[in-house]
Amino acid sequence: MFLWRLPQAVCLLSVCVSLTLGYEDDIEVNYGDSYYNEITEGEPLEPTATAIPTQAPCKVTEMTKWDKLFSMLENSQMRENMLLQYSDDIIKVELGSLRGEMLKFVAQYGGACGVAVETAGRRMSMQMEARLKESLEHLRQDRSIAAGKSAGNSGNSHQETLLQQLLTVARTQASRLVKLENICLSNPGPVTPPEAKGEDLQQDVVSAEMLVALVTELAKTRAVLELAFKSAQQRHLPAGCETALLFPMRSRRIFSSVTPDLPLSLSSFTVCLWAKPVSVSNRTVLFSYGTKRNPYEIQLLLSGTRALFTVGGEAHLVEGRGVARGGIWTHICGAWSSEQGIASLWADGHRVAFTPGVAEGHVLPDGGSLQLGQEKNDGGVSGGSDGSGSQMPGFDGGFDAKLAFTGKMTGVNMWDSVLTEEEISQLALQDGEGCEQRGNVVGWGLTEIVPHGGAQFIN
Repeated sequence: MFLWRLPQAVCLLSVCVSLTLGYEDDIEVNYGDSYYNEITEGEPLEPTATAIPTQAPCKVTEMTKWDKLFSMLENSQMRENMLLQYSDDIIKVELGSLRGEMLKFVAQYGGACGVAVETAGRRMSMQMEARLKESLEHLRQDRSIAAGKSAGNSGNSHQETLLQQLLTVARTQASRLVKLENICLSNPGPVTPPEAKGEDLQQDVVSAEMLVALVTELAKTRAVLELAFKSAQQRHLPAGCETALLFPMRSRRIFSSVTPDLPLSLSSFTVCLWAKPVSVSNRTVLFSYGTKRNPYEIQLLLSGTRALFTVGGEAHLVEGRGVARGGIWTHICGAWSSEQGIASLWADGHRVAFTPGVAEGHVLPDGGSLQLGQEKNDGGVSGGSDGSGSQMPGFDGGFDAKLAFTGKMTGVNMWDSVLTEEEISQLALQDGEGCEQRGNVVGWGLTEIVPHGGAQFIN
């Protein structure tokens, strides 16, 4: 038994020794330093054939320009969709909050709409009626005082008729406001937002229609009242003036003579007046001063829509265009200085013409005649107010009916100096107190002004 196992052990041992020797032959032992990334002098930078390249984690193919373009388009489309979605969400939220605010507003103020409109309407109608009744009462008193003057009566009667019409308009507006009140009171209670979406939308529509109707009616009422007030203002005198001169028709006998407070031997002056012409011809005289030697020393004229101003003769003319209109009060001033011959023309507080060298060095002569609504002429047309052929006071000649002014005139003043721009602007304020600023040569309400031939003072 022992002998049999001994050969087996020897065989096994020999096999192990042979394997060990073969393995040592295959392994080359290198005891030097091994640096695989060492670059020796003169060696190329490329890796050697023995180096094992490291494989990339993933292989990326190069994109063409079309691939890049499609990628950009996809990205922009995604951004656009995101922005649209964001905008849609914002609009929904804002509309929801706006709807909630509107419902709160209607719920809070729906019941007070009728009360507010009723109060405002009653106040406006009461104020309008009170003012118109007061005006009617004044007119009736004036008519009773001036009962003997037929012309004055006819004018007052016409104004009374117009004010009666204004009173009727005011009452009509009061009835409109009552209807508006009924519209608002048709839904006086507070509006509670219903739970159902259909009822909620219907309630919003009704509230919007009610607000639109309210705004429309108030706009109509405001337009009618503004028109009525403008019409009423046209009946009153401007700049706080209490009286005016009425020239009822165009006639050679109708004018007003003025006796100045100072001699008219002037080297500078300013003349201002308010005029409301009924119609304007090719040449209409407002203010005229002349002597026997020169009938045209001072002239303030209208010609269509133009205003004309002359000093020392018609050769020296200052013209302003687009100044006058029929039926409207217009403030006109003419100023002149002899030192440099500077002449300027003003309309409603604005200088519309400026001319140097007008009658430079000239001095107005004293002893002439000053008229309103006409001018002196040498045409041989003469006649007194009685038609007997006697000459007008202060004139050797007569008047021309074609030059006569027809309309109203007030606030006629004259100074012996040139007024400043600020002073003329204050005189031209319709709502101001220009009539309180009187000239030292001619002062409205102080200087003697005598109407002739049918011209008369009115209140």
